[in-house]
Amino acid sequence: MKLKNLFSVSAVPLAFALLSFNATAVSPPHPTGLNAHMVNIQRFDRNDYRAQEATKMFPAPAAGMVQHILSLPKLENEDDYMIEIQIGQTQMVDCNKHGLNGELKELTVQGWGYNYYQVDEIAEGPSTMMACFELAKKEAFVRIPGELKMRYDSRLPKVFYLPEGAELRFRTWKVDSTYQYSK
Repeated sequence: MKLKNLFSVSAVPLAFALLSFNATAVSPPHPTGLNAHMVNIQRFDRNDYRAQEATKMFPAPAAGMVQHILSLPKLENEDDYMIEIQIGQTQMVDCNKHGLNGELKELTVQGWGYNYYQVDEIAEGPSTMMACFELAKKEAFVRIPGELKMRYDSRLPKVFYLPEGAELRFRTWKVDSTYQYSK
């Protein structure tokens, strides 16, 4: 009888804690649609490169490279936003955790001072070695180590040079909390 009372007394707080955690762990879509396709994306390789007015100071893509240009729309109070960039490839993977090798370098346009980013090569990287069924493969984005988080700035496009076959994915972050103070 004591076990039954103990269970009924502890079940309510446990259920409340589990339900509360799930409510805060799931974020609803942002009402402004920030993860919608509001960013203008252009891709140029060596064969179809056209200098754009806003990016004419950046170098043309070299052979085997693709220039990715992200033009961010102007937002009110851009200091409250960030953009996160990840670079990798979509691959068929098994149950192991997979990664790619590559280094994202930040370079500067000489004479202009504008930054751009480049990955010279991407190669197969580390993977766990669990036994998996061959039929259990699925498509997933596999990325190079790290990610790039930068301030949201619509004044100048973000320019990336990646090897052919590489993909750039991004998302926009917005600050939803206020500053806390320690005195």
